[in-house]
Amino acid sequence: MKVLVTGGAGFIASHIVDALIDRGDDVVVVDNLCEGKRENVNPRARLYQIGIGDPGLAEVFDRERPDIVDHHAAQINLRKSVEQPLFDAEQNILGSLNVIANSVRCGVQKLVYSSSGGAIYGEPQYIPVDEKHPVNPVSQYGVSKYCVEHYIELYSRQNDMDYTVLRYANVYGPRQNPFGEAGVVAIFARQMMKGERPSIFGPGDKTRDYMHVSDVVAVNLLAIERGSRLICNIGIGVETTDQQIYDAVAGALGYTQTAIYTEVRPGEIQRICLDCGLAQRELGWKAQVPLERGIADTVAYFKEKGI
Repeated sequence: MKVLVTGGAGFIASHIVDALIDRGDDVVVVDNLCEGKRENVNPRARLYQIGIGDPGLAEVFDRERPDIVDHHAAQINLRKSVEQPLFDAEQNILGSLNVIANSVRCGVQKLVYSSSGGAIYGEPQYIPVDEKHPVNPVSQYGVSKYCVEHYIELYSRQNDMDYTVLRYANVYGPRQNPFGEAGVVAIFARQMMKGERPSIFGPGDKTRDYMHVSDVVAVNLLAIERGSRLICNIGIGVETTDQQIYDAVAGALGYTQTAIYTEVRPGEIQRICLDCGLAQRELGWKAQVPLERGIADTVAYFKEKGI
């Protein structure tokens, strides 16, 4: 089938593009290359350098007529969403609306959407967080990701387009941006390799649910065929502290310096991990890569790249 992947030059989606091509799909990548890298794009994919909010996206859909859209393009900087909420809404809400509307117009069979299990629930009332947990985002980024879920559901009801929404935990792995605001594994690895002392926001006890990018690839391939009109969490279901991540990356690199501890950032929750039982039941998916092995794989990648 033909699959259009938005954000396909980025960290997560470029791995999905590789897997789709490896299984024989015809893949189209839409990416403005503001965050994504051209070198991440599989040479067997067709790249359109265009933003998802650009009116010219309609021409791409008209020319390619994809069967499936896997929508990953987004503004992912949580701090920027708090400081520049209009920019965040422009990219994540209006841009996504452009993708959804063109998908409907061109008869796309199914839309797979990457949402956020870490940002939309807010500070958890219980852990692990399942899909029945109240949604109460504490950042503009969380609001924008959840808003798009509603638009997808609405357009699906009105136009009979199928969808699966995947609410990701924190994803790490090769190709993650080590210079960004998000992606603590990559950021720590780069700074330690340069002999710098990484910063931890707060005392190091903030928790997240971390999963390797290969597990995300696997669930996206499954979601193309399964999980009709499903919204589900995607993670490991284990709380891991910032300090544990720091220690794991330091251990993989043989780094011995301590972190610098700074103030907690606004808009960040302090604890979360996800209950992913629904994804296991409906998609037949469960994360396979343990944290220690995943971090070793990621560190080896950055060593090889000399980053």
